[in-house]
Amino acid sequence: MSSATSTASLPRGLAVLTTFPDVLFIPEIIFGGLVWILVASSRVPSPILQGWVMFVSVFCFVLSTTLLCLYICGVHGGSGAWVTLVFAFLATLMYVIHKVCSLLRWKSS
Repeated sequence: MSSATSTASLPRGLAVLTTFPDVLFIPEIIFGGLVWILVASSRVPSPILQGWVMFVSVFCFVLSTTLLCLYICGVHGGSGAWVTLVFAFLATLMYVIHKVCSLLRWKSS
């Protein structure tokens, strides 16, 4: 079984701000911060919905900012394998959370 590998290295330092799609970090952070502010200042009939939207917006904002800082600091060492590992871990974590919540809902019904 063969795996697809990329020969291009990831940018490091301020070169991150000049390459596509990495340049999209800036609008992500700006719009993510605006969403965070707007959600926090709005009133909705169901607070649980506002809490969920707030969690997602803050999580994405923090993740984008952290990833940008890691790229600028050059933590990845020029290879993209660690990014695959981070996103594989997140996908697995989401599966586990979904299954646990589904199990709890099933048991309570």
